[in-house]
Amino acid sequence: MNDPDPDRARPRRIRVAVVFGGRSSEHAVSCSTAASFLSAIDRQAYDVVPIGIAPDGRWVTVADDPEPLRLTASQTPRVDRDAPHVLVPTSTDDRTLIVVEPGELPRDLGEVDVVFPLLHGPFGEDGTIQGLFDLADIRYVGSGVAASAAMMDKHLMKVVLAGAGLPIGPYTVVTDKAWRRDRSRCLDAVASLGWPVFVKPARAGSSMGISKVNGPDELEQAVELAREHDPKVIVEGAISGREIECGVLEGHGDTAPRTSVVGEARVVANHEFYDFEAKYIAADDVELTTPADVPEEVSDLIRRYAAEAFDAAGCEGLARVDFFYTDGGEVILNEVNTMPGFTPTSMFPRMWAATGIGYAELIDELIELAMQRRMGLR
Repeated sequence: MNDPDPDRARPRRIRVAVVFGGRSSEHAVSCSTAASFLSAIDRQAYDVVPIGIAPDGRWVTVADDPEPLRLTASQTPRVDRDAPHVLVPTSTDDRTLIVVEPGELPRDLGEVDVVFPLLHGPFGEDGTIQGLFDLADIRYVGSGVAASAAMMDKHLMKVVLAGAGLPIGPYTVVTDKAWRRDRSRCLDAVASLGWPVFVKPARAGSSMGISKVNGPDELEQAVELAREHDPKVIVEGAISGREIECGVLEGHGDTAPRTSVVGEARVVANHEFYDFEAKYIAADDVELTTPADVPEEVSDLIRRYAAEAFDAAGCEGLARVDFFYTDGGEVILNEVNTMPGFTPTSMFPRMWAATGIGYAELIDELIELAMQRRMGLR
């Protein structure tokens, strides 16, 4: 006998809130990541609720259309703060999103099962939004508060990695107080690294605010540029070598982290290093090779270090771990990204595709890991 209500027998689709945009300087990059995600996620398996965070921090509804969110040479996407306002739950017994519009009664947007936070940089990738979700016992993709915060801060990250016995390069830190109290001492500390150096905001990504400094005359300006993004600045001694990356996925249950084949990003034109424009705009200026052409023993070592870094930091879900393979044959760990670029052409999904997990399947894996996660302290 035919069921008069065929929908009744179908399992309910997992409801995924995709959160993107945010207050950081990587707002447009986050939107671009969301565009790729919305294009690829399996609509037969998931109900998708796109939620944007405007640059001022306002949460709003966003049309389920990837095209306005793409980052191109002629389009810089931005979440519109004037869209209907979204209120997020803050108690452990509520998963309901509420939409508020001027002159209208609040309306129920429904419950969500899991959040996929496609946020890059401070106020999203740094443990802040993870803390909000933890307060309400909302499952989410990616690392928790502590790992997100420590890996976002390049200084704390190096302390954690060095403490785990992993190889890192030479660096010094310029805090806001130190810069204002004794600038000359900060400059002397940088000079002790030798030249050139790379000056970076301590808590930013996507190569925002980074400068290559070839001598002392360029240093103060580079520090001030980095301070536009973060009052805490890290300065790293230059390492001559190739930039090799490795993707990590959390293991299921009690299994060890899984690592992808390694990849290489090589600037071939118009850029001194792998900067923002090279990463997101001028694709022809960069050559991405997956798998990277390195000796098997080097690949194996990088993959082992990547898994060790993931565990040492307490990461969950996913990470991309970046290395230098020096001209002298050393492997030096550069940084851990807890929410790496996630467009189909980004290195993280490219490396996993070369390992045998395609983009849509990668989304499935990450949502499954988040759904399996125990709530509260872990």
